[in-house]
Amino acid sequence: MKKLAVLTIAAAMSVAAMSGAAMAEKVGVSMPTKDLQRWNQDGDNMQKELEAAGYEVELQYASNDPSTQLNQIKTMIGNGADVLVIAAIEGDSLGEALDMAAEYEIPVIAYDRLLMNSDAVSYYATFDNYMVGTVQGTYVKDTLDLDNAEGPFNLEITAGDPGDNNAGYFYQGAIDVLQPYIDEGKLVVPSGQIAFEEVATPQWKTETAQSRAENILSSFYADGTNVDVWLCSNDSTALGVETALAANYSGEYPIITGQDCDIENTKNMIAGKQSMSVFKDTRTLASQVVKMVGQILNGEEVDVNDTETYDNGVIVVPSYLCEPVFADANNYKELLIDSGYYTEDQLQ
Repeated sequence: MKKLAVLTIAAAMSVAAMSGAAMAEKVGVSMPTKDLQRWNQDGDNMQKELEAAGYEVELQYASNDPSTQLNQIKTMIGNGADVLVIAAIEGDSLGEALDMAAEYEIPVIAYDRLLMNSDAVSYYATFDNYMVGTVQGTYVKDTLDLDNAEGPFNLEITAGDPGDNNAGYFYQGAIDVLQPYIDEGKLVVPSGQIAFEEVATPQWKTETAQSRAENILSSFYADGTNVDVWLCSNDSTALGVETALAANYSGEYPIITGQDCDIENTKNMIAGKQSMSVFKDTRTLASQVVKMVGQILNGEEVDVNDTETYDNGVIVVPSYLCEPVFADANNYKELLIDSGYYTEDQLQ
């Protein structure tokens, strides 16, 4: 596999690497931010598993800044990465780095967020993102017994980052379950905000979700009207909605969905302030990516289970999809504590 040896790009490259001396195979891992708990867990899991498998790991977090991530990945290429694992901040902002990776024949695995508009993406490893939304929508349908209940029930929606390709899948999976009940009038959206571009939350920011929820509550629920369901695509947005409800809402507490089983949100589930969260065991995803890295470097066939769904605008990227499940107050101990994902002390 070709190594980059251009000093202007690779100032940090060691003399040994430039001279062709034998080195451990290196994996560059690019994570979007340390601001969300899940990315810290993903990065830690990835680094531990890769190092245990004998690889040298360069792990970087990009502080949710696409230009920082672009430069970090360029540096990883300059430092002699043999494989890149990238969880993009914005799926279409890394074209220059991906072109460089292609030039130097470095395979790229898109991690949990699809890299868009490039043919330099070798594989995609993620959870079944559409199924995440389906799980959330089905939870709402079953909890309200929408097939039998009269309704109407009031629904509000908080989706994810429009720059994150996954956010559309999460949203669509849930809406496809709930849309028939919206059409029937059994679910009503008082704010009128249903389309993805109306309900999206840039960078999944809790504060942005909170501010929008406060505006909705003051505009449509200040008279004591109940909001029965608040469909949130993930836990950081759910946390913003929950904070807004605590300060600006006096009606019956709604069903609130989430994703990632973050510690604060799991505490809220236990306390009755969040109904469920889709559990994506990042240990499973990390293990699968480590396996794929090994298969790539050993010249073996790489495990994929989907070759049709994830079109990045240029190619359909061969993908491995892990299956998500949901956690709630009834099963969180089995899923999160008994499995060793959290300790009981962390949820106190």
